[in-house]
Amino acid sequence: MNPSLCTVQPVSLNELNNHDVLLQSGFWGEYKSRFGHKPSAFIIDINSKKYSLLLLERPAGGVFSLGYIPFGPVPLTGEEEDIKECIRYLPELAESLSKHLHPKCVFIRYDFPWTKEQFAESGIDLEGIFIKSTADIQPPCTVILDVSKDEETILQQMKSKTRYNIRLAERKGVEVLSGGIDSLPAWYEMYRETSERDRIAIHSYEYYHTLLTFQNTYGHRKPEIILLLAKIEGEIAAGNIIAFYGTKAVYLYGASRSLKRNYMPTYALQWHGIKLAKEKGCSEYDLFGIPPDSDPKHPMHGLYRFKTGFGGRIVRRTGSWDYPVHPFLYRFLTGAEKARTYYFKKLRKR
Repeated sequence: MNPSLCTVQPVSLNELNNHDVLLQSGFWGEYKSRFGHKPSAFIIDINSKKYSLLLLERPAGGVFSLGYIPFGPVPLTGEEEDIKECIRYLPELAESLSKHLHPKCVFIRYDFPWTKEQFAESGIDLEGIFIKSTADIQPPCTVILDVSKDEETILQQMKSKTRYNIRLAERKGVEVLSGGIDSLPAWYEMYRETSERDRIAIHSYEYYHTLLTFQNTYGHRKPEIILLLAKIEGEIAAGNIIAFYGTKAVYLYGASRSLKRNYMPTYALQWHGIKLAKEKGCSEYDLFGIPPDSDPKHPMHGLYRFKTGFGGRIVRRTGSWDYPVHPFLYRFLTGAEKARTYYFKKLRKR
């Protein structure tokens, strides 16, 4: 391929707000800059087709930096052929991007937005060009619901047990309402309980507080991010943070208490979120993360059953892949990363 047919042009973050992919938006870049990331925006031209890209750089070891691309690039036309063309030019794109980063940026980590099938159809084998990351940053697999249909059709496409649990929550009087920023401390304490129960890593309180308040001050196109709370007899039992951005709604974070889980508050929350997405003109509701398959031995098998119960289509992406800019340093840093991953996923859970 001719590298001259793939050009990378730095632009302002505001120029990334013309699509509906939250993690590739100018809003997300500005938000992440509050937590030590340096956001960079690019418009990519491949054979006269346009794509937008948000790249986040963060410091490592005081001297070096690491690049990260969450679910990008984004084809601005959305046509399948444009996606295939972009995939075919990924090696040239990675090389071009590396020239715009800090001189001591060790690698660029990609969470590609495309499925394994799309890569296969494009004739591109990631191995040999990129290196599989030791750990995925974004969940590779998810469930996406088509919420453009009427409510009854959406319900009928769910599994019968899920429909039953939604109606059970209604019968038991579970109340779902939008919570203000004053409800966040209670939600975060519940999230900490969820983290300890399910052994998942969470951010600081400030991270979620900034997410909910930054939408009030950001001066360009932005998502609407809502904290939904499920109450049982006036007491908070569960809560979700959902982002509504153009045609897409994304369930970002969820917390629940062990108390009265048989009232099914989490089902009531998701159903309320789905209906809200419809009201706001979204066509997709992304449940954002499931295990790769239905293996009952998987530690998160319950999450798989819960989310797939709402119907929709399962999307299996490739997970995180690295493009080493400085191969020797890459081997050193990823060796340390492997040790850290082993500690948190194996030793710490014992």
